Amino acid sequence: MMSQEKNDEITLIGPDQPAGKLLRQYWIPAALSDELEDERPVVPVRLLSEDLTLFRNEDGSLGLIDRHCPHRGADMCYGRLEDGGLRCPFHGWHFDTTGQCLEQPGEPEGSTTYKNIQTTSYPVVEKNGIIFAFMGKGPAPAFPNLDCFKAPSTHVFAFKGLWQCNWLQALEVGIDPAHASFLHRFLKDEDAKDSYGKQFRDNAPGTNIPITKVLRDFPSPQINVEDTDFGMRLTSLRDLKNGSTHVRVTNQVFPCAITIPMSAEMNITQWHVPIDDENCYWYSMFTSFGAPVDKQTMRQQRLKEHTLPDYAPIKNKSNSYGYSATEQKTETYTGLGMDINVHDQWACESMGAIQDRTKEHLGKTDIAIIHYRRKLRKAIAAVAQGQLNDIPMGGPADEVEAITGPIALDTIAPNSSAPSNDWQSSWQKADEQRRKNCDWT
Repeated sequence: MMSQEKNDEITLIGPDQPAGKLLRQYWIPAALSDELEDERPVVPVRLLSEDLTLFRNEDGSLGLIDRHCPHRGADMCYGRLEDGGLRCPFHGWHFDTTGQCLEQPGEPEGSTTYKNIQTTSYPVVEKNGIIFAFMGKGPAPAFPNLDCFKAPSTHVFAFKGLWQCNWLQALEVGIDPAHASFLHRFLKDEDAKDSYGKQFRDNAPGTNIPITKVLRDFPSPQINVEDTDFGMRLTSLRDLKNGSTHVRVTNQVFPCAITIPMSAEMNITQWHVPIDDENCYWYSMFTSFGAPVDKQTMRQQRLKEHTLPDYAPIKNKSNSYGYSATEQKTETYTGLGMDINVHDQWACESMGAIQDRTKEHLGKTDIAIIHYRRKLRKAIAAVAQGQLNDIPMGGPADEVEAITGPIALDTIAPNSSAPSNDWQSSWQKADEQRRKNCDWT
């Protein structure tokens, strides 16, 4: 359990809140590139409790500025996209991508007042289908050379979804390896290759055992956590009682992302991005180490589960997440369908808008959550003291750009209790082989 004060410290994300100040020192997903594919590429963005307008100019450059015109507060999302910027329809004030006012056509001839008008703006960068924003103070940090950024666009698909809960409880479900044996338990091991979201669908490497069965039959993993240059690495070991161990490697990418395996050839890097204190988006990059991704098919699969323009899930608390008592008896542990995103969504939203951690009791399998919260508080303290080089991935550009990976996969190793135990290197060898067969690594 923790005090309400400590809970607020790590959950609230306003510009004057400790966690809000920390998150603003990183590049944070603001929108999908797909959202700017319409004839008029201007969309509203609510990010870290700030209301903004994102737009793409005629030359392809991006701007992210305050949603309200600094003249009299009109909504810039209705602005005219012209002359290399965005023009407010109220009085014609014109702003470029940096938020600088370029023209005040209704003012007296010769007036240069516009030169002193600067609206809020944030730098933005586009990476493999996601537009990232930097909302902090000082120069924007470098990007690490993660696989999801390094891979060619042909091998990465990006999507997002809305959850009605605080960002931290959304993130923490992704660094909780034990929950997969229960929340994502499938009572049957039918072939689900065409079923999005059932990411544990492959056989355990080197066996004929579906990973769904591994997770179901061995629900108490040994979880190891280690600090890395990108955040944390989690290894979950399940003794298969046959002389071998199932090894699953997942990661926390600081400050608010995870990287996990979806299948033998695909990883997911997923950011949990605060809209405000009580709502968040997950943004995912699906990165293929095999064939190029079929973006059109993947997008259509996901749009069957979400509504536009807000990317809200069709299954939600208003319709009980599609819960079926019959299914819960015969097919899934939850009765919430085959899409594990819905399982996670239910778990996180059911905690309340902001989880009340004053009533929380953690166990030994929550080791990664405990470790992450300590890391989060340490980084919050560093930002408060102005020591930005001391936060994860906050150092010099060359050091940040040297960060690669992270590795995320399932593999089989000798039994962890056997003299020939080699599980610590088994996942590295499996990754080396995967990259050897990949045409972009």
